[in-house]
Formats: sequence, structure tokens, C-alpha cells
Amino acid sequence: MPIVSEPLGRVLGNRYRLVAALGSGASAHVFLGEDMVLQRRVAVKVLQPALAHDDAFLRRFRAEARSVAALNHPHVLRVFDWGEGEDGPYLVLEYLEGGSLLDMLAAGRRLSAGQAARVGAQAADGLAYAHARGIIHRDVKPANILFDEDGRVRVADFGVARALSSASTTDPGTMLGTARYASPEQAQGMQLDGRSDVYSLGLVLYEAVTGTVPFARETPHATLQARIGEPVPKDPALGPLEPELSAACAPEEKDRPDAAQLARRLGDLADELSPFDPLPLVRRAPLEGTEPGATQVDLPIAAHEGDVTRVGTPAVVADLGVTGVLGATRLGSAASGGLVDTGEPTATIGLGSGVPPVGAYGMRGHRRRWPWVLAVLVVVAAILAAGGVYAVKNHLFAPSHLVPSVVGDTLATARRVLRADHFHVQLQPGVTSTKVAPGTVAREDPRPGTSLKEGSTVQLVPSSGVPSVTVPSLTGGLDCTVATRLLSGAHLTASCPAASAYSRTVPNGDVISWSYDGKTDPVTAPYGSKILVTVSEGKPPVKIPSFAGGTYTQAAATLSADGLSVTEVQAYSTTVPNGEVIATTPGTGATAPVGSHVTVSVSKGPRAVPVPTVIGDTVTKATAAVQAAGLTVGAVYGPGTGVVFTTNPLAGQQVKVGTAVDLYSEPPPSTGNQPKPGSSTTSGTTAGTTTSTTSPAGG
Repeated sequence: MPIVSEPLGRVLGNRYRLVAALGSGASAHVFLGEDMVLQRRVAVKVLQPALAHDDAFLRRFRAEARSVAALNHPHVLRVFDWGEGEDGPYLVLEYLEGGSLLDMLAAGRRLSAGQAARVGAQAADGLAYAHARGIIHRDVKPANILFDEDGRVRVADFGVARALSSASTTDPGTMLGTARYASPEQAQGMQLDGRSDVYSLGLVLYEAVTGTVPFARETPHATLQARIGEPVPKDPALGPLEPELSAACAPEEKDRPDAAQLARRLGDLADELSPFDPLPLVRRAPLEGTEPGATQVDLPIAAHEGDVTRVGTPAVVADLGVTGVLGATRLGSAASGGLVDTGEPTATIGLGSGVPPVGAYGMRGHRRRWPWVLAVLVVVAAILAAGGVYAVKNHLFAPSHLVPSVVGDTLATARRVLRADHFHVQLQPGVTSTKVAPGTVAREDPRPGTSLKEGSTVQLVPSSGVPSVTVPSLTGGLDCTVATRLLSGAHLTASCPAASAYSRTVPNGDVISWSYDGKTDPVTAPYGSKILVTVSEGKPPVKIPSFAGGTYTQAAATLSADGLSVTEVQAYSTTVPNGEVIATTPGTGATAPVGSHVTVSVSKGPRAVPVPTVIGDTVTKATAAVQAAGLTVGAVYGPGTGVVFTTNPLAGQQVKVGTAVDLYSEPPPSTGNQPKPGSSTTSGTTAGTTTSTTSPAGG
């Protein structure tokens, strides 16, 4: 798609005059422009006229242009303005002098580990800024890493790839982004987040240092398939940069740092490796034939790869081939001055650069006469040769076989079976399946039973496993019956209850939480997964505290606040003062379910009993009677073998249990030795000592 000269001099939006052509790609032309209001240079990207008639694209383009124009960061290429002109939608971009990373690579220049760390830190910083605002680039590559005249990085072309995804001209199933730098999840058509951009930036930095892109294959499809599930190979040229790029290019996105983390890590590494040489910038210049008298500088010459021509580009040509179609789309032939869009920006191939006319190399045409017989033989031989080539190329002489069914087989088995019949095997991107195990064949094309000649290609579509489904919320007072029904409706199974736990807020029997693979309350889970449901056992049991020294009122208030019912009982106690708590049932330290009953025993103090009548009893018998009444024997005054004649306190007097009673005894009466009238003899025994006292009668 060469840039033509007719638009030059045209003014877009009554403000931007097109001065010179800068480059061209599959989706846009880029011009050097002049902002006639602010008197400054700008880059004007004019998208393909065909897109101007695509309503879906225009709606998305307007929305994306507004969101990208709001980005304001030192490492994001500024979008000054946008609009829709006669030639289609256009963007007005910041104009840079320092070239692009693609220019450096096309010129054979490489970055040191320190230079790459500094470039990567700035690019990751710009990506992190956009990611924080919900914008994913989707097409990070060397052409989108631009530099100002001082070598500071700008990341270009946010949002345009996303806008192009809605264009009706885009083939169904086309992956947005350049296959050479696409992430594994991008290759599989999965939902993307900012870590997809981190992976692509890692590949870009890897190439900037080593000169090679990991997993590069002959076709875009082979390139994409090669990197799925595979870590990037180690390369000694990366030096201290290798661990950071390995992390950025981890096959699983959950194992990668986000853009902000990568920016910090690369920035720290760049600081450790500084100082280092300035970047080998390739300066910008308009293309030949675009503006008379324009200043020219040499750009890298095209490097041929098969039938694809890659040409050096000015820095501002930021991802002109932003559609990211897998494989190059031929836009024209060399004979007509066209070029091939590789998904990278390309410089202009000037008009008139087609096949030179006859005689252009100083050769004179002349005619020879050949015998007609020889001419006939040559014609016949040519026809036979052409027919033979055609027959071989189209397998006309090859035997045919019925395509075997390999659905459900592993890829290794499917290849072996198909190659046994001399078929070629081509892998397609994986698809989710609820019936076929991951890594096995989900579909094959042509279908089994189709007659196919040897040498033909059979395409296999592997299963990438079951799809993810949304896990319904199980909060809101659901029991196991309802939770199981909801999960079943979402193609999930329930283990309910898989566990139980106490809860102060969730009633007994209701769902507290659910989990899958260690994640609590997951939003999504694989189709058919078992969800573990935890059910409430109600409020946790109450541990009975100690109420020693407290009153019943205090104990009842505490236990009632914990959801227990309380009853008071009173009991005598010789150790606990009257009115204080003796004990609880259940006891201190035990647990009681919420709502259960606790009995609180409160002291009435010691019990009162009458002093027993023991007068006339022997000391031994009297001692037994006093102890049986709950009292103790104090002192014994008199002989220990005597007979009790009185007590202190006196018999019948009410005293507290445990009170000491003193016994007074006298010798037992003797028939031969009666005391004299009017006198008495008193014996006292205290602590093992016996005393006798004689009192006059009536004393």
C-alpha cells in the first residue's frame, strides 16, 4: 500500500496540513503534519478509507480515541487529536525524532543488558499507567517502542488494535496483535489482562539484546503454538537481565509480574548496571519523493525474508499494521510498486519501483530462428513437464486413504496414526471442551471417513480443557439444599456440607462460605468442578468464667449476655461468705451451647444446729455426739475418762456448724467413795493436762 502524493498539502480538520509521507501499512498511512494553530510538527495517522464505512469500527474508534487521548504520561505517546476526514478516520500524534526500537534492530544494532533494562523500565512504566486506567495495549512490539531525541521511551498505539477488532472487514477468528510477540493466552484467544503486555515486552527486550525472538518459526501459527506452556530459552547474552525476562515471559500469566512490578525491577537493575553507553538511535527522516527539498537521511535497507519485505521505518510510524493479522497480507506485487504488510511498520516503496522495462540493463533484443521440428519438441516437452509438475504438486498419482478418527486421542497418538497414512498434520489453536480431556484432539478437519490423498494435510484442534463457568453467590441465608441446586444449574457439583464452623452472624444450617482449589468464595471455576461448602453450626459455645467473690447479679448478667439462661440456688457454706457465688453448673472453664441452662449456687453462710445434750455421757460418747451434730470438740475440762456434767455452749443452744463445744467432766461416781455433801470436785483436761478443782458446796 504505497503512499501517494495526492494527499500532501491537504488540511484535515481545518487545522492539520499534511507535509510529507512517513510510512504506510496494512491499516493506515502516516504523514508528517503541521499543526497550523499551535505551529508545531505532528504525526498524522490516516486509517484506511474502507474503515470509514464500517459502523462497528467507527463506534469503537471514537470510544478508544477518547480514552487514549486522555492518557498523559512521560512514557506514553501523546494523542493530541482525532477526527474523520475525506480519507477516513485519523489520529494526530506526538512527533518524535529519535526513531524506534525496530529501526535499531533493522540497522543491526543491539542493546546492552543495561540499556535494555532502562528501555524496559520506561516502557513498563508507561504500560502500568495505561493498565491502571483499564487500557491494555495488545500489540507491544519494537515498532511501538519509540524514542525522543534524548532517547526517552514512548509506548505508541494504545487502543487502535482494540478498535480494529470490531471492524467487519476483520476475518472471524483473527488474533489481534503481532504473532511474533503475542502472549500464550493471546495465541489461544483467551481473555487478556495487563500481564499479556508484560509477556510481549519481555520478548521485545529479549530480541533487543540477543537479536532473536524466542520460538520464532516459519509460520505465525507455528510461532504461536511453540510458546504455549514453554519458558523462554536462556541466552548468555542476556546476562543479569535473564532472570527478569524469564519472569516476564513465564508461560502462565499468574507467574508473571505486573507492569508496575516489572518497571521497578528493571529500574533497579538499570541503576545497578549504570553507567552505560547512550542508545544507538536511528533518526527520523521523511521518505524519498514525499516533499521537494525535504532533508533526507539514510534509513536501514530492506531485509528479505522469503517473499516478505521488511523495510526500516521512521520512529513515528507506530504499528501501522496494527490489525496484527496472523501472517503477512499481500497488498500488491513488486511489479506494481506494492509491498507486503508484515504486521510491522514499513517504509514507502516509491512509485515506479516496479520491474524495469526491457533494455533497461543495456541488453539488446534479437530474434533467432529455430527449426520447426525442434520447436514442436520443446513445446511438447514443456507441456509434459508442466503436467508432471502439476500432477506431483496436486498428488494426482498418490493413493487415497480414509481419514481415521483421532478425536479423543493424544496429539502424539493422532500424529502417529495420520502419518501412517502419509498425511501431514497441522495444529490449530486449542478450544475448550466439556467432553475431551486437555491435550487430546477435540476436532479434526477433514472429518473422519473422508477420502484424502497421501500428502494432504489434516488439521487437528486440541482441547485446552473445560471452560470456566461463573460460580453463583451462596450468601443470603441459603441452606445445603438450595446451594446444591444453584451450583448444579451452573454445571458445578456441591460438597455440602464439606465442613462446618461456628458463626456469630450466620444462623445454624446456613452457608458461611464456599471454596475451590483453595480459593474462598471464587467467582469462576472450571466446568464440572466440585465446590466445597462450609455450613454454620450457629454461635460458638460459651466458656464459663469464674465468679469467685462475685454475686449472683453479676454472674447472671455475664451469662445472659452470652446467650445462656441462669437459675440461682442457695446453699450453706462454711468457707464462702453469705451472698457470694459458691460454684456454677457447668463449672468454671467448661463450655455450654448458646441457649443452654447454667445453675449458679450462692452461699447462705454456715448452717445453725443445736448443741446436743451429752450430760451424763462419758467424754468419748459426748465427743462422738458433738461431731455428729456438725460441731467440733474444744477443750475437755476434767478427766478424760470422766462423765460430762456440762458443756459450753450449753445443751440446746443454736450455734453455727463447725462451732467448738467445750466439755466439762468429773470422775464417774463410786459407791465407796462418795463426795462429801456440800463440796464438789471438778477436773479439767486441756491439751493433755488434767487439773482438779475442789469447790465448797454452793460455791
